[in-house]
Amino acid sequence: MPTKLRAPPDFEPGPDRRWTAAAAASTLTGRLPQRLLFAAQLLLFAVVLVQFIMLYRSFALAAACTSFVDAGILRRQSASSGSATSSVPDYYQTVPELFPGPTPTGIPAFLAQTNSAPFPSTTYLPPTPLETQVPIQGNTDNGNIYQLMGQLSHYFPNPDGFGVSEYSLPQNASIVQLNMLSRHGSRYPTTGSGATQLVQKILNHTTGVAGYTPVTFTGNLSFLNTFTNKLGAEILVPVGHQELFDSGVLHQYMYGHLYPNDGSKIVARTTTEDRMTQSAEYFMAGFFGLAWPANATLVLNIENGTGAFNNSLAGYDNCPNANKYVNTAGTNATNQWASIYLKDAQARLNASAPTFNWTITDTYNAQSLCAYEQVALGYSDFCSLFTYQEWEGYEYSVDINFAGNNAFQSPTGRAVGIGFVQEQIALLSKHTIDAPVAQINVTLDNNTVTFPLNQSLNFFFSHDTNIMGILTAFGFTQFAPVMPDTYMPANRSLIVSHLEPFGARLDMEVIQTPAPLNGSRAEGNNYLAGGPTTYIHFILNQRTLPLGVSFPACGMRDDGWCELATFLEVQSA
Repeated sequence: MPTKLRAPPDFEPGPDRRWTAAAAASTLTGRLPQRLLFAAQLLLFAVVLVQFIMLYRSFALAAACTSFVDAGILRRQSASSGSATSSVPDYYQTVPELFPGPTPTGIPAFLAQTNSAPFPSTTYLPPTPLETQVPIQGNTDNGNIYQLMGQLSHYFPNPDGFGVSEYSLPQNASIVQLNMLSRHGSRYPTTGSGATQLVQKILNHTTGVAGYTPVTFTGNLSFLNTFTNKLGAEILVPVGHQELFDSGVLHQYMYGHLYPNDGSKIVARTTTEDRMTQSAEYFMAGFFGLAWPANATLVLNIENGTGAFNNSLAGYDNCPNANKYVNTAGTNATNQWASIYLKDAQARLNASAPTFNWTITDTYNAQSLCAYEQVALGYSDFCSLFTYQEWEGYEYSVDINFAGNNAFQSPTGRAVGIGFVQEQIALLSKHTIDAPVAQINVTLDNNTVTFPLNQSLNFFFSHDTNIMGILTAFGFTQFAPVMPDTYMPANRSLIVSHLEPFGARLDMEVIQTPAPLNGSRAEGNNYLAGGPTTYIHFILNQRTLPLGVSFPACGMRDDGWCELATFLEVQSA
């Protein structure tokens, strides 16, 4: 449709009117002020537009900077790094998890409803947060069965020490570096473990599974008639979060001064398994606070069980024989000992469920199930099924298992831990690792970005059996004596609940003194003639691990220290 031309506003169409040149001139003269006003408006608009653009650019830049900072203080390091186009290296990626392992969660605890406390003849004490007042037959000396559960024990400091006294730092001495190795926190049972096998057997007999004889449990096993599985698999339970957070808080009090607090970030290392990544994160939150990513960067060693990726924090994956029958001496010893110390318990359980056929293996798995339910749910009816002496037997069964499968009686114990030991030697000697040794991940260890040499705080997170392999690879022969599998000796040095409870931590302090320090600390802090001296001090679960006992070259010092140069020389051999 043709566009209609509009006449100027002062022209009104009519039979006797014409749009003459004079009329046009008059009209233009009348519009001049309006045109000037319109031009001024355009100019003002242009100025405003330019200012808006400049303001927008400033805002965009600020937003980008804010986003960058926000990304640094998020609990997770790279929320969108899992996309196909991500340029974030896999060893920085925490979300989504690349190799998390099994992650089924369990039923939330309901201790307020399920707790049987207060118990008869006991003074009520509130849970903290687990219920530990369960009466145990034979517990005549106020013992704590929850500290007899080997590697399944909820964290507690070593109550007995390792044979030496503790000493404060002498005057003018300084801790200049800390290398910490921590185990993950309390977790659900391993997929396919003995505890999960017993759960399935119970459910097979109580839920009408074809081929299984229905069982009605009586007496102290009556709770199994309505038993349901409330456990997940392998990921941290709530108290596992607390163990690592509390450890972070403790280490902040102990070593917080070593963090430079100058805007720089330290590098800490864990693995890609869900419980390992979260353990590191909860520790960092305890040490630095919830904004910990502004202070630390996690480097994740890939852990997927195939051995395709070198990983000194899960060294057994790179040692095929560690997972074969050649390395089952500990398992065999545990089976032999269980058939002895659980004989009476097996008979009691069968008396309350004669058609269930409690085997020695089932009976042993019930003790493990107690430990897992305790940390997951806060309380377990399985715990009171056993006497105090049977719990002491359980602890010993774990000790001989670790000794034969992971420590000095294992053909692969040292091999599993040697990679991490080499990394510690490199850190203490201030050099990277440029060639593959054992489980060393050269991609990470030959780069000072991912393997910094100038940090005064170094945090590592690993597994119980791997840490036992590391202690063996260091050469702590204090834990080497062979233990029998037919009786429990009165004294032993390798007690797994004292070495590797959930949340265990090995602190390696580097200490500088102005002169050599006399090793007879019981006589006072006396410096000897000589120049500045550097020592190393090992602390396992808050008690000194004496280096002189395992390494004679260090000398039998009262404080358990060793001159760093001597220690490195011993390790190099």
